Amino acid sequence: MRVVESIEIDVLARARRRRGHRLALLPMAVGCALVAVGIGWAMGVVQERITRSGPVPGWVEPSGRLTWVLGDVTEAQFYAVVPAGVGLIVAAWLAHWGRVRLRGFHICHGRLPWLFLAVAVGLGLAHAVWGWTRFGGWQPTFAPIVSVCPAVVMMYGSGWRVSLTAGVLGGVLSAPLAMVAVDLMCRPLGAPVVFGNVGSMVVAGLLAFAVCRRLPWMPEPVDLGAGHLDDGRHPSPWWLPRRALADFTEAQFYGSEWAALGLFAGLLVGWLADPRAASYGSGLLPQILTTQLLTAIVAVWWYSGRWSEHGFYPTFVSLVSLAPTAVLTFGGGWPTITVAVLVGALLGPALGWWIGRRMPYGFHPFIGFVASMFVITAVGLGVLKTIQLVGLALSTLH
Repeated sequence: MRVVESIEIDVLARARRRRGHRLALLPMAVGCALVAVGIGWAMGVVQERITRSGPVPGWVEPSGRLTWVLGDVTEAQFYAVVPAGVGLIVAAWLAHWGRVRLRGFHICHGRLPWLFLAVAVGLGLAHAVWGWTRFGGWQPTFAPIVSVCPAVVMMYGSGWRVSLTAGVLGGVLSAPLAMVAVDLMCRPLGAPVVFGNVGSMVVAGLLAFAVCRRLPWMPEPVDLGAGHLDDGRHPSPWWLPRRALADFTEAQFYGSEWAALGLFAGLLVGWLADPRAASYGSGLLPQILTTQLLTAIVAVWWYSGRWSEHGFYPTFVSLVSLAPTAVLTFGGGWPTITVAVLVGALLGPALGWWIGRRMPYGFHPFIGFVASMFVITAVGLGVLKTIQLVGLALSTLH
């Protein structure tokens, strides 16, 4: 009985701490949400004025193959803009080299050079072997750099053998599996390609880590790294916007607010030069960015207590899945944004954590994170489709 009572007391204490974190961060969360809405509104006004003033000359991009490669760097965020990719890479390295007090969250736990090598090998291999398929249309050649390549490095540590193995596995598994899923499943069924992307990452991750366990030159898995808030104290209010920004680079395994600022700087440059350059020419970047910012803010605020307990929590999962997909599928109206933010921010992180914690030894929990992306995107789009059908049904009654 005493053991049961002790467990109940501990559960209640943790619940109180989580509520305390939310209350402490609520003013900052509200302020950040208002800023996010203001940014989206301002971008919408500017974009309308740019497009209304006449044809947009655009800007001169580098050669096609280099454009694809650099565009792949931010494909996970649904931007695919060369300046955004350059800004992300440059800022990530500056954060890695920066002084401890100024570099923000510890990018890649100090493994950026080895992670970058693995990503370069994986992306180069994907384009060398599968790049020809892009002449027939868009292809998910970006898959290695946000799945197997960085995950293997983070799971097995630094070193030439680990990085090269991660790069090769990412190039030969992630890219072709994603292409098969997109070309043979999503496109024939008319489903959003995000399902093929994240579904293939789950399969590629399971295969890659199963192979790694049997390779004689691979070391034992390492500690994935201590978190930033593991003492139960209420974080500083400024932790919330920093963490929300850092979530924009978690897909690349950076987790750095400085890298995110570089990403946004490059994105702004490309968008101002040609508002339709980002997000596949949809013209919906202001709405996509608003949804992503609100999703990150709500998720980080709601799960701030979990961040404090565990040192990490996958609050980024909807930011690179449901949030942009919902806007691209149903438009950028507030009903779409509201459903995407609430479903993604509240359901996605908990589901990703639950699945990730149940991965076998030596399997990176990112597999669970991307699996949750598949589920929450299906749920969110299903809710939005139901609302759409109900609205159509009601309109026919009048």
